[in-house]
Amino acid sequence: MDLMTTTEVADYLRLKERTVYEMASKRQIPCTRATGKLLFSRKLIERWVEGRTDLPLGYDAAPPPIYAGSSEPLLEWALRESGSGLALLTSGSRNGLERLAQGEALLAGLHIKDPNGPGYNVETIGREIPFPDIVAVRFAERAQGLLVAPGNPLDIGDLDDLVARQPRVLLRPEGTGSRSLFDALVMARGLDESRLNRLSGEAQTEGDLATMIADGEADCGLGIAAVAGRHGLDFVPLDVWESFDLVLRRRDYFEPPVQKLMAFLRSDAFRRRAESHGGYDLGQQGQVTYNG
Repeated sequence: MDLMTTTEVADYLRLKERTVYEMASKRQIPCTRATGKLLFSRKLIERWVEGRTDLPLGYDAAPPPIYAGSSEPLLEWALRESGSGLALLTSGSRNGLERLAQGEALLAGLHIKDPNGPGYNVETIGREIPFPDIVAVRFAERAQGLLVAPGNPLDIGDLDDLVARQPRVLLRPEGTGSRSLFDALVMARGLDESRLNRLSGEAQTEGDLATMIADGEADCGLGIAAVAGRHGLDFVPLDVWESFDLVLRRRDYFEPPVQKLMAFLRSDAFRRRAESHGGYDLGQQGQVTYNG
Protein backbone atom coordinates (compact mmCIF):
# COMPACT_ATOMS: atom_id res chain seq x y z
CA MET A 1 0.00 0.00 0.00
CA ASP A 2 1.34 3.44 -0.96
CA LEU A 3 1.03 5.48 2.24
CA MET A 4 1.25 9.26 2.63
CA THR A 5 2.10 11.36 5.67
CA THR A 6 0.02 14.28 6.90
CA THR A 7 2.47 16.69 5.27
CA GLU A 8 2.24 14.87 1.93
CA VAL A 9 -1.57 14.81 2.04
CA ALA A 10 -1.66 18.51 2.91
CA ASP A 11 0.59 19.25 -0.08
CA TYR A 12 -1.49 16.98 -2.34
CA LEU A 13 -4.77 18.63 -1.33
CA ARG A 14 -3.22 22.11 -1.02
CA LEU A 15 -4.40 22.43 2.56
CA LYS A 16 -2.75 23.30 5.85
CA GLU A 17 -1.58 20.35 7.93
CA ARG A 18 -3.79 21.52 10.78
CA THR A 19 -6.82 21.25 8.49
CA VAL A 20 -5.87 17.68 7.55
CA TYR A 21 -5.54 16.75 11.24
CA GLU A 22 -8.96 18.24 11.99
CA MET A 23 -10.57 16.39 9.07
CA ALA A 24 -8.99 13.12 10.21
CA SER A 25 -10.18 13.60 13.80
CA LYS A 26 -13.73 14.15 12.51
CA ARG A 27 -13.45 11.11 10.19
CA GLN A 28 -14.01 13.35 7.17
CA ILE A 29 -11.08 11.88 5.24
CA PRO A 30 -9.86 8.26 4.92
CA CYS A 31 -6.89 7.59 7.22
CA THR A 32 -5.32 4.91 9.39
CA ARG A 33 -3.54 4.78 12.74
CA ALA A 34 -2.67 1.08 12.46
CA THR A 35 1.03 1.84 13.09
CA GLY A 36 0.34 4.39 15.81
CA LYS A 37 1.05 7.22 13.38
CA LEU A 38 -1.50 9.03 11.23
CA LEU A 39 -1.12 7.77 7.64
CA PHE A 40 -3.18 7.99 4.46
CA SER A 41 -3.58 5.52 1.59
CA ARG A 42 -2.85 7.35 -1.65
CA LYS A 43 -5.39 5.18 -3.49
CA LEU A 44 -8.15 6.00 -1.00
CA ILE A 45 -7.29 9.71 -1.00
CA GLU A 46 -7.53 9.75 -4.79
CA ARG A 47 -10.90 7.94 -4.66
CA TRP A 48 -12.08 10.32 -1.93
CA VAL A 49 -11.24 13.33 -4.10
CA GLU A 50 -12.94 11.79 -7.14
CA GLY A 51 -16.06 10.98 -5.14
CA ARG A 52 -16.42 14.61 -4.08
CA THR A 53 -15.83 16.15 -7.49
CA ASP A 54 -18.64 18.28 -8.95
CA LEU A 55 -19.14 17.14 -12.52
CA PRO A 56 -20.97 18.79 -15.41
CA LEU A 57 -24.55 17.70 -16.01
CA GLY A 58 -24.56 14.36 -17.82
CA TYR A 59 -20.87 13.66 -17.15
CA ASP A 60 -21.42 11.43 -14.13
CA ALA A 61 -22.79 8.59 -16.20
CA ALA A 62 -24.79 5.83 -14.57
CA PRO A 63 -22.81 2.66 -13.86
CA PRO A 64 -23.42 -0.38 -16.07
CA PRO A 65 -26.17 -2.81 -14.96
CA ILE A 66 -23.76 -5.20 -13.24
CA TYR A 67 -23.78 -7.00 -9.90
CA ALA A 68 -20.21 -7.51 -8.70
CA GLY A 69 -18.84 -9.13 -5.58
CA SER A 70 -19.32 -12.33 -3.68
CA SER A 71 -20.82 -15.39 -5.32
CA GLU A 72 -24.12 -16.10 -3.54
CA PRO A 73 -26.41 -18.87 -4.86
CA LEU A 74 -29.72 -17.55 -3.51
CA LEU A 75 -28.94 -14.00 -4.63
CA GLU A 76 -27.86 -15.10 -8.09
CA TRP A 77 -31.13 -16.98 -8.48
CA ALA A 78 -33.06 -13.87 -7.33
CA LEU A 79 -31.19 -11.65 -9.78
CA ARG A 80 -32.39 -13.89 -12.60
CA GLU A 81 -35.92 -14.56 -11.38
CA SER A 82 -36.63 -10.92 -10.57
CA GLY A 83 -35.93 -9.84 -14.16
CA SER A 84 -33.45 -7.28 -12.83
CA GLY A 85 -31.31 -7.52 -15.95
CA LEU A 86 -28.15 -7.25 -13.87
CA ALA A 87 -25.16 -9.15 -15.23
CA LEU A 88 -22.93 -11.06 -12.80
CA LEU A 89 -19.24 -10.50 -12.07
CA THR A 90 -18.51 -12.65 -9.02
CA SER A 91 -14.85 -12.29 -8.07
CA GLY A 92 -15.07 -11.80 -4.32
CA SER A 93 -16.33 -9.20 -1.88
CA ARG A 94 -13.45 -6.73 -2.15
CA ASN A 95 -13.40 -6.89 -5.93
CA GLY A 96 -17.09 -6.01 -5.92
CA LEU A 97 -16.45 -2.93 -3.79
CA GLU A 98 -13.58 -1.89 -6.05
CA ARG A 99 -15.79 -2.12 -9.11
CA LEU A 100 -18.53 -0.15 -7.36
CA ALA A 101 -16.04 2.55 -6.34
CA GLN A 102 -14.73 2.79 -9.92
CA GLY A 103 -18.19 3.08 -11.44
CA GLU A 104 -17.94 -0.37 -13.06
CA ALA A 105 -20.90 -1.91 -11.22
CA LEU A 106 -24.31 -0.80 -10.05
CA LEU A 107 -24.54 -3.19 -7.10
CA ALA A 108 -21.99 -5.00 -4.95
CA GLY A 109 -22.42 -7.89 -2.53
CA LEU A 110 -20.11 -8.58 0.38
CA HIS A 111 -19.69 -10.42 3.68
CA ILE A 112 -16.49 -9.19 5.33
CA LYS A 113 -16.12 -9.39 9.09
CA ASP A 114 -15.26 -6.08 10.73
CA PRO A 115 -11.72 -6.46 12.14
CA ASN A 116 -12.42 -4.20 15.13
CA GLY A 117 -15.87 -5.37 16.16
CA PRO A 118 -18.44 -8.16 16.03
CA GLY A 119 -20.27 -6.87 12.95
CA TYR A 120 -19.79 -7.23 9.23
CA ASN A 121 -19.09 -4.95 6.25
CA VAL A 122 -19.42 -1.51 7.90
CA GLU A 123 -15.72 -0.87 8.47
CA THR A 124 -14.78 -2.13 5.00
CA ILE A 125 -17.41 -0.01 3.24
CA GLY A 126 -16.38 3.11 5.13
CA ARG A 127 -12.72 2.52 4.31
CA GLU A 128 -12.98 1.43 0.68
CA ILE A 129 -15.78 3.49 -0.88
CA PRO A 130 -15.11 7.19 -1.61
CA PHE A 131 -18.69 8.31 -2.32
CA PRO A 132 -20.68 10.11 0.40
CA ASP A 133 -24.00 8.60 -0.76
CA ILE A 134 -23.35 4.91 -0.15
CA VAL A 135 -25.96 2.66 1.44
CA ALA A 136 -25.91 -1.01 2.38
CA VAL A 137 -29.02 -3.16 2.64
CA ARG A 138 -29.09 -6.51 4.45
CA PHE A 139 -29.65 -9.46 2.12
CA ALA A 140 -29.50 -12.29 4.64
CA GLU A 141 -27.70 -13.87 7.55
CA ARG A 142 -25.95 -17.06 6.46
CA ALA A 143 -24.75 -20.12 8.38
CA GLN A 144 -21.03 -20.70 7.81
CA GLY A 145 -19.23 -23.96 8.49
CA LEU A 146 -17.00 -26.61 6.98
CA LEU A 147 -17.99 -28.32 3.73
CA VAL A 148 -16.93 -31.98 3.83
CA ALA A 149 -17.48 -35.09 1.71
CA PRO A 150 -20.78 -37.01 2.05
CA GLY A 151 -20.84 -39.00 5.27
CA ASN A 152 -17.96 -36.92 6.68
CA PRO A 153 -15.47 -39.82 6.25
CA LEU A 154 -12.69 -38.05 8.19
CA ASP A 155 -15.07 -37.36 11.11
CA ILE A 156 -14.28 -33.63 11.15
CA GLY A 157 -16.13 -31.97 14.02
CA ASP A 158 -14.62 -28.51 14.38
CA LEU A 159 -11.70 -26.29 13.40
CA ASP A 160 -9.30 -28.11 15.74
CA ASP A 161 -9.67 -31.21 13.56
CA LEU A 162 -8.09 -29.33 10.64
CA VAL A 163 -4.81 -29.71 12.55
CA ALA A 164 -5.53 -32.94 14.42
CA ARG A 165 -6.82 -34.98 11.45
CA GLN A 166 -4.86 -33.23 8.67
CA PRO A 167 -7.60 -33.11 5.99
CA ARG A 168 -6.70 -31.46 2.71
CA VAL A 169 -8.00 -27.92 3.19
CA LEU A 170 -8.89 -25.78 0.19
CA LEU A 171 -9.08 -22.04 0.82
CA ARG A 172 -10.73 -19.16 -1.02
CA PRO A 173 -8.58 -16.31 -2.42
CA GLU A 174 -7.46 -13.27 -0.45
CA GLY A 175 -10.07 -10.53 -0.63
CA THR A 176 -13.06 -12.84 -0.38
CA GLY A 177 -15.36 -12.72 2.62
CA SER A 178 -14.95 -16.45 3.23
CA ARG A 179 -11.16 -16.15 3.38
CA SER A 180 -11.24 -13.21 5.80
CA LEU A 181 -13.66 -15.13 8.03
CA PHE A 182 -11.57 -18.30 7.90
CA ASP A 183 -8.42 -16.40 8.89
CA ALA A 184 -10.31 -14.70 11.76
CA LEU A 185 -11.72 -18.01 13.03
CA VAL A 186 -8.34 -19.74 12.91
CA MET A 187 -6.72 -16.85 14.77
CA ALA A 188 -9.48 -16.73 17.39
CA ARG A 189 -9.09 -20.49 17.92
CA GLY A 190 -5.34 -20.10 18.44
CA LEU A 191 -4.49 -22.51 15.63
CA ASP A 192 -1.19 -22.40 13.77
CA GLU A 193 -2.21 -21.96 10.14
CA SER A 194 1.17 -23.29 9.00
CA ARG A 195 0.18 -26.68 10.43
CA LEU A 196 -2.82 -27.02 8.16
CA ASN A 197 -2.63 -29.51 5.30
CA ARG A 198 -3.45 -26.74 2.87
CA LEU A 199 -3.72 -27.40 -0.85
CA SER A 200 -1.66 -25.16 -3.09
CA GLY A 201 -4.56 -23.93 -5.24
CA GLU A 202 -7.57 -21.79 -4.31
CA ALA A 203 -11.28 -22.10 -5.06
CA GLN A 204 -12.51 -19.01 -6.87
CA THR A 205 -16.13 -19.55 -5.75
CA GLU A 206 -17.86 -21.65 -3.11
CA GLY A 207 -19.35 -23.64 -5.96
CA ASP A 208 -15.83 -24.49 -7.14
CA LEU A 209 -14.90 -25.45 -3.58
CA ALA A 210 -17.90 -27.75 -3.28
CA THR A 211 -17.22 -29.38 -6.66
CA MET A 212 -13.61 -30.14 -5.77
CA ILE A 213 -14.67 -31.71 -2.47
CA ALA A 214 -17.36 -33.77 -4.21
CA ASP A 215 -14.79 -34.91 -6.80
CA GLY A 216 -12.31 -35.97 -4.11
CA GLU A 217 -9.75 -33.27 -4.94
CA ALA A 218 -10.07 -31.70 -1.48
CA ASP A 219 -11.39 -32.82 1.90
CA CYS A 220 -12.89 -29.64 3.32
CA GLY A 221 -13.16 -25.87 3.19
CA LEU A 222 -15.16 -23.03 4.69
CA GLY A 223 -18.53 -22.39 3.06
CA ILE A 224 -22.23 -21.83 3.65
CA ALA A 225 -24.81 -24.49 4.44
CA ALA A 226 -26.77 -23.75 1.26
CA VAL A 227 -23.80 -24.66 -0.96
CA ALA A 228 -23.28 -27.93 0.91
CA GLY A 229 -26.90 -28.90 0.34
CA ARG A 230 -26.86 -28.03 -3.36
CA HIS A 231 -23.80 -30.21 -3.97
CA GLY A 232 -24.76 -33.18 -1.80
CA LEU A 233 -22.02 -32.53 0.76
CA ASP A 234 -22.10 -32.76 4.54
CA PHE A 235 -21.96 -29.55 6.55
CA VAL A 236 -20.12 -29.12 9.86
CA PRO A 237 -21.63 -26.04 11.57
CA LEU A 238 -19.26 -23.72 13.42
CA ASP A 239 -21.98 -21.71 15.20
CA VAL A 240 -21.20 -18.74 12.94
CA TRP A 241 -23.87 -16.63 11.27
CA GLU A 242 -22.45 -13.98 8.97
CA SER A 243 -24.10 -10.92 7.44
CA PHE A 244 -24.36 -10.55 3.66
CA ASP A 245 -25.14 -7.01 2.44
CA LEU A 246 -25.94 -5.37 -0.87
CA VAL A 247 -24.09 -2.07 -1.41
CA LEU A 248 -24.86 0.72 -3.87
CA ARG A 249 -25.00 4.48 -4.26
CA ARG A 250 -28.14 6.08 -2.87
CA ARG A 251 -28.89 7.71 -6.22
CA ASP A 252 -29.09 4.25 -7.86
CA TYR A 253 -31.45 2.65 -5.34
CA PHE A 254 -34.53 3.71 -7.31
CA GLU A 255 -33.20 2.56 -10.69
CA PRO A 256 -35.38 -0.18 -12.27
CA PRO A 257 -32.85 -3.04 -11.92
CA VAL A 258 -32.48 -2.46 -8.19
CA GLN A 259 -36.19 -1.89 -7.60
CA LYS A 260 -37.08 -5.12 -9.39
CA LEU A 261 -34.61 -7.05 -7.25
CA MET A 262 -35.71 -5.45 -3.97
CA ALA A 263 -39.38 -6.11 -4.72
CA PHE A 264 -38.62 -9.76 -5.48
CA LEU A 265 -36.66 -10.15 -2.23
CA ARG A 266 -39.88 -9.31 -0.38
CA SER A 267 -41.89 -11.98 -2.22
CA ASP A 268 -43.17 -15.30 -0.93
CA ALA A 269 -41.36 -17.06 -3.77
CA PHE A 270 -38.03 -15.75 -2.52
CA ARG A 271 -38.72 -16.82 1.05
CA ARG A 272 -39.77 -20.30 -0.03
CA ARG A 273 -36.58 -20.64 -2.01
CA ALA A 274 -34.48 -19.54 0.97
CA GLU A 275 -36.19 -22.12 3.18
CA SER A 276 -35.59 -24.87 0.62
CA HIS A 277 -31.87 -24.01 0.46
CA GLY A 278 -31.47 -23.96 4.23
CA GLY A 279 -28.90 -22.01 6.21
CA TYR A 280 -30.47 -18.57 5.71
CA ASP A 281 -32.01 -16.22 8.27
CA LEU A 282 -34.09 -13.46 6.62
CA GLY A 283 -35.08 -11.72 9.86
CA GLN A 284 -33.07 -8.59 8.99
CA GLN A 285 -33.60 -8.74 5.24
CA GLY A 286 -34.14 -5.26 3.75
CA GLN A 287 -32.76 -3.31 6.72
CA VAL A 288 -30.34 -0.46 5.97
CA THR A 289 -27.06 -1.38 7.67
CA TYR A 290 -24.90 1.48 6.38
CA ASN A 291 -25.90 4.98 5.34
CA GLY A 292 -22.92 7.10 4.28
